[in-house]
Amino acid sequence: MSSAHLLDPQLKDFFEAMPPIELSADTIVEVRAAREAMALAQLPPLPPEVTIVQEFAPGRDGHPNVRMKIYRTPSDRKDRPAVLHLHGGGYVLGSPESMAPQCCAWAKGMDAVVIAPAYRLGPETAFPGNVEDAYAALAWVYKHAAQLGVDTSRIAVAGESAGGGLAAALALLVRDRKEFAFCHQQLIFPMLDDRTAVRKDVSPMFGEFVWTNEKNHFGWASLLGAPPGGTNVSPYAAAARAEDLAGLPPTFLSTGAMDLFTEENLDYARRLMAAGVPVELHVYPGAPHGFMWVEDARVTKQYARDAWDGLARGIGAA
Repeated sequence: MSSAHLLDPQLKDFFEAMPPIELSADTIVEVRAAREAMALAQLPPLPPEVTIVQEFAPGRDGHPNVRMKIYRTPSDRKDRPAVLHLHGGGYVLGSPESMAPQCCAWAKGMDAVVIAPAYRLGPETAFPGNVEDAYAALAWVYKHAAQLGVDTSRIAVAGESAGGGLAAALALLVRDRKEFAFCHQQLIFPMLDDRTAVRKDVSPMFGEFVWTNEKNHFGWASLLGAPPGGTNVSPYAAAARAEDLAGLPPTFLSTGAMDLFTEENLDYARRLMAAGVPVELHVYPGAPHGFMWVEDARVTKQYARDAWDGLARGIGAA
């Protein structure tokens, strides 16, 4: 049974015409390179008033150094907010460079310092490589806060898809290590639960487009270095595995109603609320995974307004 009849009419042509992509250990390097080249070729001109520099954060406990892109506007302010942005890509694809327009928009429009680490991807690097890379980037921000003009009480973590899942996992790790803190987490259709990849009861109304459960299984297996759905999976790999969500930062969570992650996203939002965490939740009808690629669609414009407002309020830039 197809879910195509549920697609928002302004999204329908784009998503029905999207060619399928096969992800496997044999194809991942080629697919990654092709997608990255295409993404970079399609980037619009970036605003000249945003400075973009590359830095390296020291790895923690023997992990390698982490490459980062830093986005900010020239300013003498010492109390600017910061956003640690983690790109999407199913834990196997993506780069900070491909998300430069969004990072520039936050830096320019919110006067925020945006830090985008190139965390290690699977299957070449399994957990905990990705979350340790993200943690190292956060530690670097704290160490260089004065130089960056960042107020450490106004640092948020944000991400889409796998980046959203990694943001949620990092928020748990930061809470538990008690070295640093986030003021806000911005989770956009986050990839939270490896158990979705082995479920047999997922409705065909979820996950037909873009990120299917076949791809989901590959992404989780690549991250975990083992088949998904097993026992003893760390919540710092799959945030939905956490038993206790109390003490996490205020959360903005959005998802499309046709996304494979809809059910796990709704459940995570419910559990956050039950644990006493402030949550703003949005579900967009007729929207599959990655729906905001259709920039002129009404639903994309609504999401953009909601997400911008949620992040701005979260970091005190409203």
